[in-house]
Amino acid sequence: MGASLLRLHFHDCFVNGCDGSILLDDTANFTGEKTAGPNADSVRGFEVIDDIKSQVESVCPGVVSCADILAVAARDSVVALGGPTWTVQLGRRDSTTASLSDAETDIPSPALDLDDLISAFSDKGFSAKEMVALSGSHTIGQARCLVFRDRIYNDDNIDSSFAESLKSNCPDTNGDDNLSALDDTSPVIFDKGYFKNLVDNKGLLHSDQELFNDGSTDSQVSSYASSATSFYKDFAAAMVKMGNISPLTGTKGQIRVNCRKIN
Repeated sequence: MGASLLRLHFHDCFVNGCDGSILLDDTANFTGEKTAGPNADSVRGFEVIDDIKSQVESVCPGVVSCADILAVAARDSVVALGGPTWTVQLGRRDSTTASLSDAETDIPSPALDLDDLISAFSDKGFSAKEMVALSGSHTIGQARCLVFRDRIYNDDNIDSSFAESLKSNCPDTNGDDNLSALDDTSPVIFDKGYFKNLVDNKGLLHSDQELFNDGSTDSQVSSYASSATSFYKDFAAAMVKMGNISPLTGTKGQIRVNCRKIN
């Protein structure tokens, strides 16, 4: 669940800022972001956020936003799984709108090549170095066969034994929802294993291996593969920056009582 909560924060912030819009349910007259391609049948953890919000509201009603809860839950998830901590700046407010179309386009695809990854993160104000650091979140969590099938059957920059080991769980014609760990060496520990895997051509997603594929980010991956301290420092700083993407403050937005719907 820790990886899912971290991903919720990321998918929230990359679509019109860290405003809790990803939490809004569809209704007869409102379209949220949960059915967007990058989110549908993929993002989870909504019930955990509901539970946190309910407990917070019972002792401190109308003060803590759903967007802030996402930011804190992401940080605490990383810490709980052995990763670094950082200070979460608070004061975000919740949106009263959502954008299905922006969720379709603004969340980077796992099929992107390096130049497109750099561009997608640059559009949100991140350097290539920060993009690599944030990609290290794939040291935890899982991915669906649907998003890595093309890599294990068609990419030529993948360790052959690694590819073969994945094919039984991800056949070429079915099993779309079968899951494999993004970092199969230590899937529930936040460490530098993801980057070590990339150096060995064992990145699960096409976009993962693009970070180490004779390109401009190879040296950064190598640095993180050899130094967890360096990775943790840069990851924490990049997470603070991500949490500050276009927040609603002051009188903008609202503090939702129920994260799933507008007050």
